[in-house]
Amino acid sequence: MTKDEHRSTARVLSILTVLSSEKEGLTLAELSQRLHAPKSSLFPIVHTMADQNFIFFNEAVQKYAIGLNAYLVGISYMNRHNVFELVQNEMKHIMEQCSETCQFGILEHNLVLYLAKVDSPEPVRLSSDIGKRLPAYCTSLGKALLSRCTMEELKELYPDPLTPFTSNTVKTLEELASQLQKVRETSIAVEQGETHPDISCIAVPLSRNHQVAASISVSVPTFRFTPEKRRQIETLLLMAKPKLETLLEQNEQIQ
Repeated sequence: MTKDEHRSTARVLSILTVLSSEKEGLTLAELSQRLHAPKSSLFPIVHTMADQNFIFFNEAVQKYAIGLNAYLVGISYMNRHNVFELVQNEMKHIMEQCSETCQFGILEHNLVLYLAKVDSPEPVRLSSDIGKRLPAYCTSLGKALLSRCTMEELKELYPDPLTPFTSNTVKTLEELASQLQKVRETSIAVEQGETHPDISCIAVPLSRNHQVAASISVSVPTFRFTPEKRRQIETLLLMAKPKLETLLEQNEQIQ
């Protein structure tokens, strides 16, 4: 916490941030562990937040989750900033052309935060949720977002060894840096079975003010990830890239 932050306010925001990424919710003990804060100091805060319906307490499992009022605040934000609607319109167009799931995200420290998605109509498809977070180093969205990072910046983001999710997960920062160099050269980031062995993804970075501000991807079950499908998706994403970057230039709220 910086010297200008108000401790209780910062704690409320931290609780909301942690719970937003936990679909099943967390117990008070789990919240305490995640936030490195004593349960005694958290309890009056979560009790008040639950009373105000910003978080929900499920008595049956003794877990806290995001509440209705927090959800309504998020919906209000989305409604006020129609850039999300415009982005999703372009995502829908991409999905309709390739029949695969399209996702949009930003970098949150060293994680990808998924802000929007348009689902594939196929019965076998990627299952994902808006608001989820995944390590950036092993997703195509994340590699697009990290594409302009130097080795020094990567070491700051990932001071510990990279955690493998599958046998295909990138293993070292040197390997990651080599992949990011290719993204800079081609504007295409690829992930093949790094977070799930049966899913492949392609993404492009989206820039604003000469900095990567967001990225957009298409995810495909590996059995449908043919060379023809890959070329089609790359073409669709590269065609969408300048249009989406224009939207980002006109909107400073996505960051």
